[in-house]
Amino acid sequence: MTGAVLNLGGDEQVEVGVQDLKLFERLAAERKETLAFGKVEDYLRMLEKMRELERSGDIIIHHAGDEYEPVTVKTLSGRDKKIPTVELWQHKSCGQCGHIPGYISALYWILSELRVPYVDDTNQTSCTAWNYYGSGTSNSVALSAVFARNMHAAWEKNAYPLIHCGTSYGDYKECRYLMVMNREIRDRVKAILKKIGRELVIPEELVHYSEWLHVKRAELAERRKYDVSGIKVAVHAACHTYKLMAEDFTYDASIMEGRRPAPTTSVALALGADVKEYSTWSDCCGFGFRHILTEREISRSFAYFRKIQPVVRETGADVLLVHDTGCVTTLDKSQVVTLAHGFTETVPVISDAQFAALAMGAHPFKVCQLHWHLASWKNLLHKMGIDWEKAEAEYKDYVQRVKEGVKPEFIKPPPRRLEPRMKAPSQK
Repeated sequence: MTGAVLNLGGDEQVEVGVQDLKLFERLAAERKETLAFGKVEDYLRMLEKMRELERSGDIIIHHAGDEYEPVTVKTLSGRDKKIPTVELWQHKSCGQCGHIPGYISALYWILSELRVPYVDDTNQTSCTAWNYYGSGTSNSVALSAVFARNMHAAWEKNAYPLIHCGTSYGDYKECRYLMVMNREIRDRVKAILKKIGRELVIPEELVHYSEWLHVKRAELAERRKYDVSGIKVAVHAACHTYKLMAEDFTYDASIMEGRRPAPTTSVALALGADVKEYSTWSDCCGFGFRHILTEREISRSFAYFRKIQPVVRETGADVLLVHDTGCVTTLDKSQVVTLAHGFTETVPVISDAQFAALAMGAHPFKVCQLHWHLASWKNLLHKMGIDWEKAEAEYKDYVQRVKEGVKPEFIKPPPRRLEPRMKAPSQK
């Protein structure tokens, strides 16, 4: 035998020599053992180092204690991870408000429906990871200082941080590792925090909102108003949730046999949807940060030809569910160019929170704000049994009344049970 064929997904194949195939297989095996920063043992050592630093008084750990009613899940590393479920400090995403505001309003609606106390803090900054991934203009100390500043803001409110953005989540996992394992970075961050009257607080667990939805999926299903058993769902998991510090994301042997990250897929299954697999499941959405800034057509082409087209052709999905702002934006908005060029494959792209909220009876426009999305969602709502035309008329009437002076409707968080630890120091 002089060569072998590697399957790249879909109809793509490449012929390689026997030695190249052996090298590929060896590298693939090493990649499974070596995750993010070193091996799994290095990651677990970092968690133990956190506890050592707490005992020595070097850091404060924001524990996921009983007051936050945590639920335990398994991560890729095999360890138990605690997911706090109440008294949650919402770490919002830069792109949600400007591109897909229904993403965050759907999540807040669910929190309120489940009577989960949460804090929507105006005293939160961007994670600034866009500078790092998008242009390389930031540095490890600056990124870590921003992470630590936001985590202290959550700690002083006595609310546990729930991170909306996949990139913030991945960036913060890396920053935590660097600060814990590198004394120089840690000391420089502490010096910055001292100047603004803050201390170095590091969460025991870093939690993405999709992990919270995962552990609350049974409660979502109990409140389901619409039958979604006839809805074919494809899922895109954000690279920055399960590929950055991969050891820390949630997996479940009962969800896709543990072959895929559990969040989002688990919610769709709990609601009764028909989840489909496709050949390019693990591919990036095309966003890539730097790509979307400097090679936008590459991003758009990748999003359509490596994600949207295979999803439609291989699964006939009614909707593509995602759990990251950038992914939703890229996969949804990229369809406009290809459709303008005569391509016909299209599928609505929404977040898992929006899909769950819709199934639970949230208003498609007041809450889920589907009118911000480009790919048509009309067939999806029709198949779910939602009268979108009636809902659209209600929304237009609501907007007109607001223009005429009627106060807007707001989603209000349930009353808190915990008192803040301290008063915020002049909003720094």
